[in-house]
Amino acid sequence: MSVLKNKVAFVTGAGSGIGKAVALLYAKEGAKVVVSDVNDAHGQAVVDEIVGQGGDAYYVHADTARPEEVENLVAKTVEKYGRLDIACNNAGIGGEANPAAEMSIDGWKKIIDINLNGVFYGCKYATMQMLKNGGGAIINMASIHSITAVPGSVGYAASKHGVLGLTRNFGVEYASQNVRVNAVGPGYIDTPLLDMLGDDKKKALEKAHPIGRLGTSEEVANLVLFLSTDAATFINGSYFNVDGGYTAV
Repeated sequence: MSVLKNKVAFVTGAGSGIGKAVALLYAKEGAKVVVSDVNDAHGQAVVDEIVGQGGDAYYVHADTARPEEVENLVAKTVEKYGRLDIACNNAGIGGEANPAAEMSIDGWKKIIDINLNGVFYGCKYATMQMLKNGGGAIINMASIHSITAVPGSVGYAASKHGVLGLTRNFGVEYASQNVRVNAVGPGYIDTPLLDMLGDDKKKALEKAHPIGRLGTSEEVANLVLFLSTDAATFINGSYFNVDGGYTAV
């Protein structure tokens, strides 16, 4: 299949984990993909992998906490491929872990800058470009903690709750102009980031999912892909869990 043939997409935080899986799947399905990350070596490695598999990809460094770098990402995408059809605002961090009242001001600002402001910048500049070429699809990476608390990580919970508000507003405001904006809420996904927690914590997280295991980046990417295609043209301003039943309990 090539459900994204002739489409142009960018993915932020695409140097590893979920972002990498999304970029690889987009390319497999025929899209021209702009891979973006703050880790240039990782980002370029994803581009090299896509090109090695016969795909078309290009790397652009972008710190999503900086609006001018996100604006440049969109500009470089259009400069390279002539248009923008799909944007996956995936970049994010876990941030500082402390009781809510003890979270540092710098820690709060950092996670809001990346996880919330960065998604706003991605939506803003992608939408502005998509309006020029007749529309497009934006997928924002939310979280199961967009609808649940995270004891010890108030910044993460607040930032991901905010992503839902952004998603709904952009989706509603630009629906009549053929720009669709949706959010995906992954459960705990088996990425290198979770390896830092240790085996006992990982096992506890596995048990928190009724399916009895952690998710994979590819499982999240499959949902992102669907929302990016013309099969999802009546879906807008919505949020979808991919969490093995975590939020159903």
